[in-house]
Amino acid sequence: MGSLLKRVNHILSMFIKLRARGLAHGVLFSVNCNRSAACSLILTRFSSFSFQYKFRDLTVEELKNVNRFFPHFRYSMDTYVFKDSSQKDLLNFTGTIPVMYHGNTYNIPIRLWILDSHPFAPPICFLKPTANMGVSVGKHVDAQGRIYLPYLQNWSHPKSVIVGLIKEMIAKFQEELPLYSLPSSDEARQVDLLAYIAKITEGVSDINSKHWANHEHKTVNKVTVVGGGELGIACTLAISAKGIADRLVLLDLSEETKGGVMDLDIFNLPNVEISKDLSASAHSKVVIFTVNSLGSSQSYLDVVQSNVDMFRALVPALGHYSQHGILLVASQPVEIMTYVTWKLSAFPTNRVIGIGCNLDSQRLQYIITNVLKAQMSGKQVWVIGEQGEDKVPTWGGQEEVMSPNSQVQLSNRAMEVLRVKGQRSWSVGLSVADLVDSIVNDKKKVHSVSILAKGYYDINNEVFLSLPCILGSSGVSEVIQSTVKEDTATEKLQSSASSIHGLQQQLKL
Repeated sequence: MGSLLKRVNHILSMFIKLRARGLAHGVLFSVNCNRSAACSLILTRFSSFSFQYKFRDLTVEELKNVNRFFPHFRYSMDTYVFKDSSQKDLLNFTGTIPVMYHGNTYNIPIRLWILDSHPFAPPICFLKPTANMGVSVGKHVDAQGRIYLPYLQNWSHPKSVIVGLIKEMIAKFQEELPLYSLPSSDEARQVDLLAYIAKITEGVSDINSKHWANHEHKTVNKVTVVGGGELGIACTLAISAKGIADRLVLLDLSEETKGGVMDLDIFNLPNVEISKDLSASAHSKVVIFTVNSLGSSQSYLDVVQSNVDMFRALVPALGHYSQHGILLVASQPVEIMTYVTWKLSAFPTNRVIGIGCNLDSQRLQYIITNVLKAQMSGKQVWVIGEQGEDKVPTWGGQEEVMSPNSQVQLSNRAMEVLRVKGQRSWSVGLSVADLVDSIVNDKKKVHSVSILAKGYYDINNEVFLSLPCILGSSGVSEVIQSTVKEDTATEKLQSSASSIHGLQQQLKL
């Protein structure tokens, strides 16, 4: 018998020939391994495994290794529906893993979906309960049975492998069994529950275990900062200084504790917890993303893609732990990373916000009032659009206080002063603390933040741009629209939207 890899390659060649003859639709191929169990692959609907998977040989070698340790797993090609309702045919396998719990061995059914960018992206893992099993929502499992583990969050090829993932899964389930047996009288209710879960379109469930529900009531104002770099530390210090949070968690994702994070740990700020465990963020009112990839990529697209790859591992897990929180994005480029966060979390748009032009807006108002000494009674001004050269000022409030020409002249002078101001980590941290204060304390204050701009300024694409919004405990409650038609602002915002959308189309989410 030949090796599994040779057999899969042979079958792929056969499939391509059959496909050319129009015979490939719905054909099931089984690969007989030289072990006692069979490893099956389904190739359907006019697409082949060889074309769909970018790193086919690496993926097959990985499956070969999985089969050595778990020969009873069954493989198939099925359609996976993502949280944004997009669909893709993906290789997946099902089976049971042995879990020792309180002296007894339980066979826990699981299902792993292999993404087409494997092994550079982690599998999507689910429990696969039978009709007489219930899901125990907890630290590593949500109500839909999706599995969240540190191994997934820290996935990095080549050190991360599926066999290692399954071994950690077994170890974590030994601490907290993810399933329980339903009494026969509850089976009908379980069917109804599964039907209810299937109807949830946003990937967020109101179903929580009693333990988590009780724990949620114990935490009042909890905020999590993701990332232990300069910006993450600046945000932590600013939020701590303002006394906004009863509990402030800094998630340091680096392999070693360095610099500022070490100093925070040494001097032990009150109510500040430093952790590397994403579950420490559970039930946060606000989760702030400050992480940025430090890779040595050559092109701008590669740099952004590196950030996307990092967010792919972080956002679903953090969204799971704080299902009713606000996701605030400070990572760069903020407009694109806020869009990525929205897509990956499946949160409603009012609860996914980028820091946008809040800092520039606050500075512009200060410059006009305190540097240029202009009277702004009844008027407000914000910087809107995209961070960078294409941002523009816009006015709101009572129109009769200042003529349009005066507004333009004043804002142009103020923008000239603003352009020489840099954005240091500590200044961005203060701006982030300002946004968190409005959210946690439900201040209903107007901020210029990155939101889904589709439908505003004749923008038709799903892009995030900074617009003046009322912020409170539910996130964005209202977008403030200018009463004066501004052709220049519209033109610049549409140009930014087009450019951002073009880049987003090239990203692999």
